[in-house]
Amino acid sequence: MKKVIVLLADGVEEVEALTQVDYLRRAGIEVDMVSANDGLSITGAHNIRFKAEEFIEDIELKDVDAVIVPGGLKGVENLIANEKVLEVLEKMNSQNKLIAAICAGPLVLYEAGVLEGKVYTCYPGIEEKIFRAKFVKQSSITDGNIITAPGPAYAQKLAFKVVRYLLEREDVKKLKNEILYKKY
Repeated sequence: MKKVIVLLADGVEEVEALTQVDYLRRAGIEVDMVSANDGLSITGAHNIRFKAEEFIEDIELKDVDAVIVPGGLKGVENLIANEKVLEVLEKMNSQNKLIAAICAGPLVLYEAGVLEGKVYTCYPGIEEKIFRAKFVKQSSITDGNIITAPGPAYAQKLAFKVVRYLLEREDVKKLKNEILYKKY
């Protein structure tokens, strides 16, 4: 079974984080919600509170196939402030494992040094803080082991891309059927 971690900190964009958790679990992927806070409690950008399942310090990367970085500017700032987050991204990238980011999330990838030379997309205006990478205004972009998407409305699309990257095309079709995607 594939395993994904979703990095969380106070200020995270809830729909971007929880859509990944929900959809990937529906597709049969093991997903751990990982806190970069001092505690497991997370308060999202829109004051929705939920709990992570473990701390970033406790993650065994050898068991992890992918990492997802949701947006939410305050959440992104909190992720960047945690050295372990940047270390995890560097290690995952050095092993050519999947790294996905949405909204302001590519800024965390940039700070970890994993976006350099890549083509990416992000929330409008964030690209002004990212250098040595090529910004493209698009609904999602896959460049090697990096997948990016621009914001909350694309959380679903990012989840489909991650499932397709880790599993098979049929698994994406099955997931879309289960959630009634374009059914009516």
